[in-house]
Amino acid sequence: MSEKPEILVFGEVLFDCFQNGERVLGGAPFNVAWHLQALGDNPKLISRIGDDELGRMILMAMRRWEMDVTHVQVDPKHPTGKVEVTMIHNEPNYRITPNCAYDFISAERMFSLPRRGILYHGTLGLRNEVSRKAFSHLLQCCPELSVFLDVNLRSPWWKKEEVYHWLEKARWVKLNEHEIQQLELGHDDTEEAMEKLKMQFGLEQVILTLGEKGAMVLGHDGEFHYVVPTKADHFVDAVGAGDAFTAVYIHGLLSGWGISESLQSAQKFASQVIGLRGATTNDSDFYREFIKNELHGFRIVE
Repeated sequence: MSEKPEILVFGEVLFDCFQNGERVLGGAPFNVAWHLQALGDNPKLISRIGDDELGRMILMAMRRWEMDVTHVQVDPKHPTGKVEVTMIHNEPNYRITPNCAYDFISAERMFSLPRRGILYHGTLGLRNEVSRKAFSHLLQCCPELSVFLDVNLRSPWWKKEEVYHWLEKARWVKLNEHEIQQLELGHDDTEEAMEKLKMQFGLEQVILTLGEKGAMVLGHDGEFHYVVPTKADHFVDAVGAGDAFTAVYIHGLLSGWGISESLQSAQKFASQVIGLRGATTNDSDFYREFIKNELHGFRIVE
């Protein structure tokens, strides 16, 4: 049996800061990497933190979770990223601090990376020219990596032309129903917009999350796949639900699952994460229960 492909995760790690003073580790790439670690996929996170208290807290949390910190750079000038989160009608709204450490990921400090596997990234982590250059360098050095693009459109930190550029580099793309309309593909109908996106950028799969309505995937063969979630037993907030979905979907890609299997499991995991405060948890039992019911034979971080 061939070994499972390696997974690289590029982009921001930060703290989500809530109105009640609570601080929770976040950032879509970090959330995805955290979940993938719990699923036994041993991701390599390429990011940058400040030489400050929050940065040290991130390294401590990663080490306790047995995550690889080799590629997390420490910035002596810029602070660790922060986002102020407010809840409006049970939906998270974000105010993202500019000029954070993750905006200055250095190409010169990236080394010993796998040449093959899956490379996950979002759009927020590429808002600054320095990190964009580092990411472009990574693509040039490792041309056999297959790119999973997670479209996270956070105003004012994105431009349509830049998102189109990254779409051209991707094999798979995941976005939500609002983001696909923001990309102005010329179709109001969701399925037609997905088909246009897939054709225009030569994508293998277009993965669309629909919030409480579930998710859908357009496969390489032009077939649509759908999942409708059951009502969640416990709701705290929707922060990171999309990242939880993405992590399990990528786990399915790494494991060679079909679209329907990946879609069903990803949706079930996202439905569990909305019962957490924030996007992740260090409670191994949370993952253990999911794996026991949905997956088989994977190691859990103790």
